Amino acid sequence: MKNKTYILTIAGHDPSGGAGLTSDIKTFEAHGLYGLSVCTAVTVQNDVDFKECVWIEKEVIINQITSLFERFKISVVKIGIIQSWKILLEIVQVLKKHNPSIKIVVDPILKASAGFAFHSEKNIKVFEEVLQHCDFITPNYDEIKALFSNKSIEETIEFISEKTNVYLKGGHREDKKGWDEVYHNKIVQLNIPPKATSVFEKHGSGCVLSSALASNIAKELSLEDACIHAKWYTEQFLNSNKTLLGEHNYK
Repeated sequence: MKNKTYILTIAGHDPSGGAGLTSDIKTFEAHGLYGLSVCTAVTVQNDVDFKECVWIEKEVIINQITSLFERFKISVVKIGIIQSWKILLEIVQVLKKHNPSIKIVVDPILKASAGFAFHSEKNIKVFEEVLQHCDFITPNYDEIKALFSNKSIEETIEFISEKTNVYLKGGHREDKKGWDEVYHNKIVQLNIPPKATSVFEKHGSGCVLSSALASNIAKELSLEDACIHAKWYTEQFLNSNKTLLGEHNYK
């Protein structure tokens, strides 16, 4: 156990294995890490159809986290779907209690690709507090638009990047499709253009990007290298085959 690097995902269970904690674990292990997982929800879905989300009770989530920290040294965690911003805040506070220096990557998943809304909580002030505890937030363009309905995309990016690093995924962009942008140190911007000229759409690609980024942080890459390599890994995943369910092979 001493020779392993452990990394944690706190996310939902997708029976198809394309998204959520199963996909995160595949990504972690493709990066040479040992993936641990805490389940926040059990979903009823496949790669094209989302039917239902059954939330795990907050106390059970926290007990899962505590049990893992009793056994493993965890320096990085990726967080996916959570029932509410309030529960997310409590989770990150628990993580910080167990390891004050833990790195936290939050993928703010608001809606499944099939259209199911995970939560529509209006208490955005709680989310603002969550940002203070995060090291990265990885929204796509639809999510960045929805986070602060009273702000433009530019205003939202400026507001969030004053509190944490932002990896803005470009798969939903109307202009420059596939161009990702990273905002850090409040003002510095990194543009990551796509290497592939075309890609095949995949179920769970957003989960893969955020878990690849978390993996690179766990491997102690620099911030820019962690982001660039996460982008490249995700493109390999997208083009691993022509189906909606990708394969995980680190090249």
